[in-house]
Amino acid sequence: MNKAVSVIKSVVRFYTDGFQNMPGWGRKVWIVILIKLFIIFVVLKIFFFPDILKKGFRSDSERSTYMRDQLININSK
Repeated sequence: MNKAVSVIKSVVRFYTDGFQNMPGWGRKVWIVILIKLFIIFVVLKIFFFPDILKKGFRSDSERSTYMRDQLININSK
């Protein structure tokens, strides 16, 4: 257990030292990467992957019945 903790600490120290000693252009690159990740996971999910199970069903049992029926229909084709 102590070995695992020391490995995790050394990895964290590695990354924190790397980010602290990073030149100016490196930080700009990381900002661009974080903005892209935000766009991919938040904006695209909101507009292109709506949660259809919350809109048309009133209870969890209706949602589970719908999903079960859909999975059975896919497997039977």
